[in-house]
Amino acid sequence: MALILTQDIEMQIRKHGEETYPFECCGIFGGLRQENKNNIIELYPVLNSREESAKHNRFLMTPKDILMAEKQFRKNGIELLGFYHSHPDHPAIPSQFDLDHASWPEYSYAIVAVEKGVSQLLTSWSLAEDRSKFMPEEIVKIGK
Repeated sequence: MALILTQDIEMQIRKHGEETYPFECCGIFGGLRQENKNNIIELYPVLNSREESAKHNRFLMTPKDILMAEKQFRKNGIELLGFYHSHPDHPAIPSQFDLDHASWPEYSYAIVAVEKGVSQLLTSWSLAEDRSKFMPEEIVKIGK
C-alpha cells in the first residue's frame, strides 16, 4: 500500500502537529482508493478528546468524530482512507498504544514527529491483516 499526498495535504498535517504541540494532534483522511494506493484528497482535523494529563502522548477520536468525517467525505464523493496523528518529541514510528488501538488493516496510519514545536519526519503505516504489527507504507508526494 502507498499513501499519495499533495504538498498541501502534507503541510496541513505538519501545521496541525505544530499548532497542537506539545500535545498530540489527530485527524482523518479521505480520498480515493486506487489499487494499492490511498490517494488523499481531504483532511478532517479532529480535536484530541483525551484528558489533558495524557494529551502529550495519547490522542482520542470519538465515534462521533469518525461519523462526521465519513458524512463529509461521502458528501464530497470520497471515502475514509485513514488516520493521522503527531508524536511530540518522539519518533514517527507507531507505539504499542497505537498498535493496540488500530483496528482496520485497509487504512493508512500516518504519524508526524514534532520536535520542540517543529514538524520533522512524516511516516505512514499499514496494519497487518492479523493486526499484529504495523508495516511501513510508502509516501508518494504529488503536485501542490
